[in-house]
Amino acid sequence: MLQEGSLYLGTSRNPDDSLNKAEYLALKYGNRHGIVTGATGTGKTVTLQVLAESFSEAGVPVFASDIKGDLSGIAAMGEPKDWITQRAEQIGFTDYAPAEFPVIFWDLYGEKGHRVRTTVAEMGPLLLSRLMNASEAQEGALNIAFKIADEGGLPLMDLKDLQALLTYMAEHATELSSQFGLISKASIATLQRGLLILEQQGAENFFGEPALKVTDIMRTTNDGRGAISILAADKLMMNPRLYATFLLWLLSELFEELPEVGDLDKPKLVFFFDEAHLLFNDAPKVLIERVEQVVRLIRSKGVGVYFVTQNPLDVPETVLAQLGNRVQHALRAYTPREQKAVKTAADTFRPNPAFDCADTITQLGIGEALVSTLEAKGIPSMVERTLIRPPSGKVGPIDDATRQKVMNLSPVAGQYDVDLDSESAYEILMARAKKAADSEAAKRAAEEKAEGGDGAAGRWTLPGFGDEPKETSSGRTTTKRSSGYQRETVIEAAMKSAARSVATSVGRALVRGILGSLRR
Repeated sequence: MLQEGSLYLGTSRNPDDSLNKAEYLALKYGNRHGIVTGATGTGKTVTLQVLAESFSEAGVPVFASDIKGDLSGIAAMGEPKDWITQRAEQIGFTDYAPAEFPVIFWDLYGEKGHRVRTTVAEMGPLLLSRLMNASEAQEGALNIAFKIADEGGLPLMDLKDLQALLTYMAEHATELSSQFGLISKASIATLQRGLLILEQQGAENFFGEPALKVTDIMRTTNDGRGAISILAADKLMMNPRLYATFLLWLLSELFEELPEVGDLDKPKLVFFFDEAHLLFNDAPKVLIERVEQVVRLIRSKGVGVYFVTQNPLDVPETVLAQLGNRVQHALRAYTPREQKAVKTAADTFRPNPAFDCADTITQLGIGEALVSTLEAKGIPSMVERTLIRPPSGKVGPIDDATRQKVMNLSPVAGQYDVDLDSESAYEILMARAKKAADSEAAKRAAEEKAEGGDGAAGRWTLPGFGDEPKETSSGRTTTKRSSGYQRETVIEAAMKSAARSVATSVGRALVRGILGSLRR
């Protein structure tokens, strides 16, 4: 049933449940993007695994996020469970065989995969503003910060670099405003608090060196299969904004670094964006425009982007219109919004006169989907009710020992697991501050020496208040009232300060006691 240059997705059936024909996704249209939607529990993750396995077998590298850990099983040999063998027989998939696939595990926290990180400079002010939920004024201050860093030779690698730069901007706001525009100390303070929040949420794990090289997620094996990069995102999902920002950054990096290649026989990379609604929730217009631009243009770089989400309404129409390959699992239609989602999904397909698309969406079983892919000349195929083929890899998560074994044999083992801390903005600004402080201290010491004082031995006291102790011939100690400026020792000054503090505290206590008795 396998065809050269195509991926077998499943077999469609007629309204009378008789098998119709095999459904394929043409490899040369794999970079035309796609979407997999459906309610929870309808089979989206299995469909994602089928697509990832199929692209890998065709020699196409894959990047996918693993929200629940279920996708990790693709790295282990498949298990011919009853439902798998039954589905293979039902659809006539005679080529089915258990298999395992080349997988590279990644994790921002370095716990379930190789560390993946980028630098603050590569993230840029737009995505960083999104990550920090910054206002327009605060985003403007961030843009100024990046401009100062570029012109001042201050590499921004991690969060402490940016924090040090913001502190520098606050301290020199007046002189910097005349050159770069108004710098509001209030905006700087808000950004600094935002950075502290990011650190508390674990975002500092994402920023630093060595930064991820996009070529490491575009690997192929010696036998010609595409490596499947899986991002462990179960912990990352606790911070949805960081998750969405990271994946958008990765898309942007691919867009900026890869050369134009036009339409190829097969994609250079396929990128699956699971829980895609997180990318668009509360996103400012400028960010949505950025996503639309990347999705529209990255096709010419040989990259296919596939959004995975529950509801087609989660994706803006401007982006949805660019997704040519569609797999729609069952949707519920109990609420007005769900009914609207069903209608939207049905309207995006090329109609099939054999059935009503909107009614069928609510009747699909687990593992069933409405499928439409691009055919000759990029024309969408007529929608078909399809039984999705079973995956060849293991369905479900793998254990920690198997994951560690895969990581040990990874082609990037050891490259990203050790943090680097090269000289960057923080070190440069700290060195400048220390040099300035040392220079000021030396200047003050020179001035004190010129005035005949030693500064460090004591402090000046007012006339008449410097009591200089003097020992008499009888051994008794007396004091001599000073008629001019005299110095007392540090210890004497501390003792007098403590005595005054005690006296003041006692006095206040007496006053409070007296006033309290008067109130009664």
